[in-house]
Amino acid sequence: MTIAPLDLASLLCSRLCHDLLSPVGALSNGLELLADEKDPDMRQRCFELLEQSARASADKLRFFRLAFGAGSGFGESIPLHEPRAVIDALVSGNGRITANWALTGDSMPKPAVKALLNLAMIGIEALVRGGTLDIAAETRDSGNGLVSEIVVRAAGPRIAFDPVVGQALDGSLSSDALSSKTAPAYMIQQLAAVLGGGLQYHVSADALVLGAMLPAS
Repeated sequence: MTIAPLDLASLLCSRLCHDLLSPVGALSNGLELLADEKDPDMRQRCFELLEQSARASADKLRFFRLAFGAGSGFGESIPLHEPRAVIDALVSGNGRITANWALTGDSMPKPAVKALLNLAMIGIEALVRGGTLDIAAETRDSGNGLVSEIVVRAAGPRIAFDPVVGQALDGSLSSDALSSKTAPAYMIQQLAAVLGGGLQYHVSADALVLGAMLPAS
């Protein structure tokens, strides 16, 4: 299944807006409370809530800038500390997830970084009751050119993984099932297909493993 680039962009924008609605809404509510609150202790609590909401909004914007947009300019590669920083920020904001990293090298091609970020997002969303997020990535010489390999493992109680996201990852999703929820997975599936690579996943009751192999463009 293929869709028009404009339609995909619209769905990705919808996803971004959906994820930002909660922290931005909390900012608005906090400002309203602060305007009416006179008690010093409650005002201090309002300031703390405003700070948390502002941080969450900024963290999500930085993540989506790299995951969906032209983050880090127009170069062909991105330093690995950038995706690690934005994922660590999302995980720390969750409070119930621990991220473990195994990265080889200082940078990866931009398409591989987009795949890493979107697979990590899927892993985070699967950990509804908390758990661990293990991320490994490297770019190596396969003998026929450079290849980026990425593995994301989300482990925890009662993994939540929507089968339609899996269909978007393996390319079997029907056009009527494409939505803002499945658009990120569809985007990286199309990216992998264009590069001659592939995505795979395996889900069980307590773990979700996601993988990508992408030839360097």
